[in-house]
Amino acid sequence: MISLKEKINSSLKSLPKGKLTTYKSLAKKFDSHPRAVARILATNRDKSVPCYKVIRSDGKLGGYNKLLGKSKEQLIKEDRTS
Repeated sequence: MISLKEKINSSLKSLPKGKLTTYKSLAKKFDSHPRAVARILATNRDKSVPCYKVIRSDGKLGGYNKLLGKSKEQLIKEDRTS
């Protein structure tokens, strides 16, 4: 059985450039809770998973662990322009 973490990571890796998603939509997609999604992303150490693409459902950026050494805002901007 695939873990929630693996499902989330796979979903984020398949997001097209410039696209964002929310904690809430990921939680709904995988029958979970937004806080569970946030907890998984907060502890992520895999640089290939674009955690910065997950924002709050109210449009605010939310937290980010700065795994890539840049702010969430910077990474989103770069993703949209590349």
